[in-house]
Formats: sequence, structure tokens, C-alpha cells
Amino acid sequence: MESNVNFDYLKYLSASSDKKAILNELMNAYGKDVWNYAYSITRKWDQADDITQEVFIKVYRNLSTFRSESSVKTWLLAITRNMTLDYRKSAFYRKVTLVDFIASRGEYEQAAASTEHEVLNKMAVNEMWDMVLKLPVKYREVLILYAHHQLSMKEMAEVLGVSEGTIKSRLFHARGKISKMKESRSLGSDG
Repeated sequence: MESNVNFDYLKYLSASSDKKAILNELMNAYGKDVWNYAYSITRKWDQADDITQEVFIKVYRNLSTFRSESSVKTWLLAITRNMTLDYRKSAFYRKVTLVDFIASRGEYEQAAASTEHEVLNKMAVNEMWDMVLKLPVKYREVLILYAHHQLSMKEMAEVLGVSEGTIKSRLFHARGKISKMKESRSLGSDG
């Protein structure tokens, strides 16, 4: 999507720039990517909604800090990851998670039946997506950044704050874990 929208002007922002218009463009271009990435980490619709909103509030406040050292998409996904990690550390997250565990999931799922949720629900039914979501976060993240967001090794390293070697290792291990899951499923369906 980034190739269709030129955000080079972000590095030349001034105090007189129309930040609301720029934010609107960024939300239209990358809102789904940010939400999908937040969801892939949290696996909760409402938390992905909250995190996405917080990401774009932070972006609005910090537009002038973008200096084109990475792509806009990489910058937004890095902010998303950091917000998600902060959210998960918060007492609010732990409390909500406990409430979710105690409450029946059906109530929440019925309340969140928007079109986007239905589409993503269908994706979750997909066998491969289901397997990816079962991976530990560090493996899930690299697969999603690589396959869904199509980031390079360097961009993934920037988003995750690790070396490219670590990214390659995590991808290798993630693919191995997916292969084992596929193998055990096919053995399970043969028996």
C-alpha cells in the first residue's frame, strides 16, 4: 500500500502542517495493518481496537518525530508492537484478561459482529491462521510481519528491536513449529 501513497513529506512537517489530514491519510493507508498486527499479538478484538486507537493518537502527537529512517509502515508497526507490549504489562490488561477468562466467550463474540470482525473470524477458522495464532508470540510476530505485512528482515528487526540474525532464527523455528503442527494434524486426521 505504501507504494500508492507517498509519505515522503512527513520528514518536512512544520508547525503549520495539517496534522489531522495527515493522520487521516495514515489511518486510511495503514489502519488495517495496525489493527491486524495488534490483534495478532493480543488475539482479542476489543484490545486490538483500543491499541489501534492509542497508536494513532500517539502518531498524531509525534508526527514530527518521523524522520524516514524506516518506512512509514515499519514506524507504525513498531509503535503498535510497543503499545501492545505496554498494554499487556498494565494492570488493566491483567484484570480484563482475568474477567475474560471467567466470563463466557460467547457473550463477547456475539457483541462484536461487525463486518471486519466476521472477515477476521473466517481467517481464524482457516487452519494455517489457527496454527500461527497458537505459536508463542515471538514466533507468531515474525511470521505475521513476514507473510502478512511483507516486511524485509531489516524492517522486522527494526519493529521487534532485535538483530536480523534473531529474525532469521525465529522465522526458521516458527516454520519448523508450523510444520510439526501440520504433521500432527495430518496424522490425527488419518487415525
